[in-house]
Amino acid sequence: MIRQISVFVENQPGSMMKVTSVLTEEHVNIRAISTFDTPEFGIMRLVVDDPVHAKDSLTRRGFVTRVSSVIGAELKDEKGNLNQMLKILADGQINVNYIYSFVIREGKAPVMVFHTDDFERAEKVLRAAEVKLVGEEEL
Repeated sequence: MIRQISVFVENQPGSMMKVTSVLTEEHVNIRAISTFDTPEFGIMRLVVDDPVHAKDSLTRRGFVTRVSSVIGAELKDEKGNLNQMLKILADGQINVNYIYSFVIREGKAPVMVFHTDDFERAEKVLRAAEVKLVGEEEL
């Protein structure tokens, strides 16, 4: 299991840079990022090397944050592997709420990060299908 931090930001120029500036000042390494926006605000989802320190640092500076769990599945860089993982989850009746990837892992395969409402079952069906799951210690 991986912990990600979600940060709510205003949808205006420089708002995401303010988040990354705080993390840079606090020596927090960003390993993956995904953003979602609406007309008024955005949500940044980040996998970082120290989610607790990142949350504390951002909260002290007035950002609304939340740390939550996600699953990291290592996929070989081959055609159809993402589809195969999603089929495994669909066959297991597991809904994927959102998904994003990161590849900043020197010499290692890309990781798909996803959120679901049933982590235990998702991990079980993926392991049964021999999908390699990645924890924070392996990032």
